[in-house]
Amino acid sequence: MKEKDLPIIIIIVFVSAIASFFLSRTIFASSSSRQQQVDIVQSISSTFPTPDPAYFNNNAVDPTQLIQVGNNNNTNPFNGTSQ
Repeated sequence: MKEKDLPIIIIIVFVSAIASFFLSRTIFASSSSRQQQVDIVQSISSTFPTPDPAYFNNNAVDPTQLIQVGNNNNTNPFNGTSQ
């Protein structure tokens, strides 16, 4: 590489960088594509409304309770024998 080649390469790199910057701004980032419409979201409050007393009361069914159907004394139901 000769001494004259280095300044020419630097000038070519600089000109191509400037050209690619402006070209990419016109192609990819037009002003119309940078405008976005967004929905406005309501803020979250710390208050919580009381639940319906028809469903949440002291007489309601508790789904977390264990339900036992019948009287089964078999502690190992998968051993192949029945009692």
